[in-house]
Amino acid sequence: MADFVLVDNRSDLDALAQDLLGEKILAFDTEADSFYHYFDKTCLVQVATRREIFLIDPLSCGGPSELSPLGPIFASPDIVKIFHAAEYDIFVLKRDCGFQFANLFDTMVSAQLLGYPSVGLASLAERHFGVNLPKEQQRSDWSVRPLSPRQLSYAAADVLYLIPMVEKLRKELRTAKRMKWAQEEFEALTLRQWPEREFDKLGYLRIKGARSLDPMELSILRELYLVRDTRAREIDRPPFKVLGNRTLLEITQAKPKKLAELAKIKGITDLIMRRLGREIMAAVRTGRKTEHGPIPKLSTGTRRRIDRQAERHVVRLKQWRAVRAKNLAIDPGVLCPNSSLEAIAWRAPSKVSDLEELPELKRWFIREFGAEVTAIGLEEGGAGAD
Repeated sequence: MADFVLVDNRSDLDALAQDLLGEKILAFDTEADSFYHYFDKTCLVQVATRREIFLIDPLSCGGPSELSPLGPIFASPDIVKIFHAAEYDIFVLKRDCGFQFANLFDTMVSAQLLGYPSVGLASLAERHFGVNLPKEQQRSDWSVRPLSPRQLSYAAADVLYLIPMVEKLRKELRTAKRMKWAQEEFEALTLRQWPEREFDKLGYLRIKGARSLDPMELSILRELYLVRDTRAREIDRPPFKVLGNRTLLEITQAKPKKLAELAKIKGITDLIMRRLGREIMAAVRTGRKTEHGPIPKLSTGTRRRIDRQAERHVVRLKQWRAVRAKNLAIDPGVLCPNSSLEAIAWRAPSKVSDLEELPELKRWFIREFGAEVTAIGLEEGGAGAD
């Protein structure tokens, strides 16, 4: 069991932050409560130096905004900040605290670039140190106070091995001549921004089975989806903990006309009947009255439409990637995701500099492999979009 110091008041946090500014390398992790709340938040921040582990409890300090003393640490270019799978941690810390980041090291990204068959933290700890990290608290509700000894021990273990792990990963990255690849990935993480969270009004169309429904059923599903979200917001629970998607579809297809009929549907408990039964029935009635109309197109990001020539170009690029990835002992998707291959085919580059116009491509990929992928298009006469 890892020893740790619990920091649960602002004065101790202020003092700790001042001490941490004198460190050269720190390991971090966060715990949030998205599995239990509609409005999720940062509930715990773990930090390890080479000598000690600190568990910072922002909820006991007054809320995530009280983590502000850590801001200068995350922004400092002189302190290495280690995370495992940093993307979510950075997302919640930017969202909840407005932090800026510099000088990151991500152990999961490093493992991916090194071609590890398994890149989870537990796998890396077992591989490098022969230890089995605890897993039983992965689905804990980190917003409940007091935190249990098991939760605290689990949280401390998540940062216990990160600093010595980095020393091993750095050596491997240098040996594989991929250190610069990793550094560019880390820099991209520090600059990443996320849009404000918005309610997805068309989210009901993403429910598996929705597109096989008739217009009236789609209308009912839409009304049920809105009722579920309203209730989830009111009680601050994730929508799936209010009503599961499967249950929404069951209600939609059954089209109950009476509460007694609703009560017979799989997934409808006595508690749901008492708290939400009348709202569900009202949603079904509203849905019955109005047919859905044409199904709107769902956003699929920035994926471009490509023609047959470009499709052939993608096939050639995938063939090249398979060989290259095997030689590099790296996952093909890490080397170059399908979306990036499609962007290359759409652009049909005639010179390497053309690839720099594609935000889908990583800088190290262009530098290392740009000439090869450009040559593939030139060999077959290029490809383009309609």
